[in-house]
Amino acid sequence: MPPSDPPRAEQVETLPGTERLHPLDGVDLRRRVQQALDEHVARQREVLAEVGAPVTELVDAVADLLSGGKRLRAAFLYWGHRAFSDDDSPALVRAASAMEVFQAAALLHDDVMDNSDLRRGRPTAHRAFTTRHAEAGWAGGSAEFGQAAAILAGDLCLNWCDEIFAGSGLPPEQTARARPVFDTMRTQLMGGQYLDVLQSARDWTALSHTERIAQCRTVIRYKSAKYSVEHPLLIGAAAAGAPPESMASLSRYGLALGEAFQLRDDVLGVFGDPAATGKPAGDDLREGKQTVLMAHALEHGSAADVTVLQGSQGRPDLTEVEVEACRDILRRSGALALTEEMIDAGCTQACHALEAVAGLRAQGRAALEDLVAISTARAT
Repeated sequence: MPPSDPPRAEQVETLPGTERLHPLDGVDLRRRVQQALDEHVARQREVLAEVGAPVTELVDAVADLLSGGKRLRAAFLYWGHRAFSDDDSPALVRAASAMEVFQAAALLHDDVMDNSDLRRGRPTAHRAFTTRHAEAGWAGGSAEFGQAAAILAGDLCLNWCDEIFAGSGLPPEQTARARPVFDTMRTQLMGGQYLDVLQSARDWTALSHTERIAQCRTVIRYKSAKYSVEHPLLIGAAAAGAPPESMASLSRYGLALGEAFQLRDDVLGVFGDPAATGKPAGDDLREGKQTVLMAHALEHGSAADVTVLQGSQGRPDLTEVEVEACRDILRRSGALALTEEMIDAGCTQACHALEAVAGLRAQGRAALEDLVAISTARAT
């Protein structure tokens, strides 16, 4: 069973004298993925050059978003492949980098839908474009311009993701084997995004606690768990020719870990350090997100505490003092502890599912074991 307090990513180190490699750094994956992304963006600048100089700002917004991140989705595709193959090629890294571009599309669109101000400590794309419009004194609404530009940047990423994967240089038979999962990932995320929007708009008061948790877990599965862990993993494994029985066990691993990964993100959205998360503390409260954490608090909190939480959710003007009061309620009600238990249970389920995967190469198995802790670390 994984520890209740998983190690931080940097604590999972290469072990001297063994074949165990850090799944992100032991094969220099982060740098190689960044290089692949930089090369692709440079090519796209040339493609868009004839459209005109103003389009540079659109590409810059994407390049800025692609310049950082933990590269977990790329790691899951890469190690899904390496778990069944010794191949470590530039083509595999390029294919893995497509997952980062797909995530960039999701983040750009998500920030517009959530009306978020910051991403990784910097203004979100739509906020930056809004400021650009206002400072230039252009006609029309600055906010509307910013949203339109960010949506178009996200659409660019969706197109580029497909282009990178199809042209990665993986053997055609590998691309063909992986393509069905790749296409499913792209389609199901949009469905998951809509479920998230729909859940935020619907009234929770008529639902039971069980129904709220079930609804949250469905959104988590299709908005985050699948495209963050399960699908990248299966894309890599399918390309490498993993047998159906191994794919089924990997799917169970990916779904369990993907849910734990998103639950950790929900906890950090309320309790995280802004210096580490890159977003203001309590942003999820201000956005009114209906999460598992909140569902537990509504069920187990006192009547007075529930009233405070319901009055605080969705208030953009929530002060830090009010955010801290909400945190106290989430702790006092047991909501935080119950969510942590769900994260630990997901990690345990993922580890058990991984044990059932036959035919894994030693490096791949070790990397996927380490990614359980890295993906759900309490501080990232």
